[in-house]
Amino acid sequence: MSLAHKQKAHQQKYFALAALIYGAISWGLIWYPYRLLNDNGLAGVQSSVLSYWLALLIGGLLFWRRYADIVKVPASAYWLSLVAGWTNLAYVLAIIDGEVMRVMLLFYLSPLWTLLLARIWLNERWQRPQLIAIALSLIGAELMLTDGQWGLPWPQSTSDWLALSAGIGFSITNVITRFSTHLTVAAKSMLVWLGVFSLSVIVLLWQEGLAGFAIISSVNMHAMSLLLLIALMITSATLLVQYGVTKIPAIQASVLFMFELIVAAVAAYFLANETMSLIEMIGGLCIVAAGLLSVWYSNE
Repeated sequence: MSLAHKQKAHQQKYFALAALIYGAISWGLIWYPYRLLNDNGLAGVQSSVLSYWLALLIGGLLFWRRYADIVKVPASAYWLSLVAGWTNLAYVLAIIDGEVMRVMLLFYLSPLWTLLLARIWLNERWQRPQLIAIALSLIGAELMLTDGQWGLPWPQSTSDWLALSAGIGFSITNVITRFSTHLTVAAKSMLVWLGVFSLSVIVLLWQEGLAGFAIISSVNMHAMSLLLLIALMITSATLLVQYGVTKIPAIQASVLFMFELIVAAVAAYFLANETMSLIEMIGGLCIVAAGLLSVWYSNE
């Protein structure tokens, strides 16, 4: 390899690292503008409708040349849209009402659900490292959900349920994605954003009927600027992470994703004055260790 090619490869690697770190920072901070909107009278579902509508508009401007590829997707791809849509919507609703780190760590139980689903749907055999990862996930869930009282690990609030369902949805999305390698980045991104927007509209109609859209029609400039910020974070993080994972080994990328937890922990402490108990911290470490172990083994 020539010196010029080596320099180009290094530049691409550094840009990919920066892209993944940017994605982790974005997803670690995106809860805060959603909370600001909620405090100013715009509920999570309403914020999701508007922010993902803006994301679709931005995506339409970026991908208008690939419109044919986006439209001509198989019907099975819309299952990806539906599940990924619920994953993102449930995560937003959970992060607005629940404690940031608790929600994120319960969401990060997703490797447990991925292993279970891969065993059922893909007939993948479990090896010792995967069994250890499952055990660590269960211990972490037990500590997080029972605060060390060692009872039935049952969600304590609506935000707990939403965080867990978002993690399960993320796992299903991962499994479906294994069968959707033919989809382009543009198609996958637009399908996810369309799924969140559509489900948000349905949930809003179910909760409040047409009256729920009355507040949306009277959004002020401050709220609109926050919504635009969220939409830009969503679109840029999605696309940059997609680029990063194509240039960085999966294990390294997954470790960088964990940086999101650090960002969220620091932001939750300084912006929302939220802290975790020692038991919750231990449970969280178990969940993170399980996630890293499952990823490490799957890429051996």
